Amino acid sequence: MSKIGVFYGSTYGNTANAAAKIAAHLERLLGQPIPPQDIAQVDLKTLEGYDKLLLGCSTWNIGELQYDWEALHRQLDTLDLNGKQVALFGCGDQLSYPDSFQDALGILGEKLEERGASLVGLWPVAGYEHTRSLGQRGEFFLGLALDEDNQAHLSEERIAHWVEQVFEEFGLLMRVDG
Repeated sequence: MSKIGVFYGSTYGNTANAAAKIAAHLERLLGQPIPPQDIAQVDLKTLEGYDKLLLGCSTWNIGELQYDWEALHRQLDTLDLNGKQVALFGCGDQLSYPDSFQDALGILGEKLEERGASLVGLWPVAGYEHTRSLGQRGEFFLGLALDEDNQAHLSEERIAHWVEQVFEEFGLLMRVDG
């Protein structure tokens, strides 16, 4: 079975909470625990040991990476992610920052693609109120876009659908109980 990792950077806990929910959905589908890991607490080279990665990063200030990811951004250039599938998820505030909502997805996604990763888990922009995003390509975000400030009531359903989508794009079979 492919080795799957969930890593996140979180300052106030929204992205950590999302990572925990994503990991719980993965555990349900796989039948084994996938503990989320704080990117600030691991050696970045650890990512190379996984076949499939789910990486969480919120957008801070006006279109910036969350602090832990910002501190590691240059070190990403040392990674070999060829053959790795990566699904991104992030938190942001679309109403207060409509012209930089989910920019971190774009900043991180671009760097990961430069390092050889294939991005999966693109998420439709329909249903969001933003004007511009570096994390958007056409009609899709480069990963799951969460807004705990304005659309927290949609997060649980979005996470559930996205995890199933990513699971399928990873080419994994769903566990059948019974």
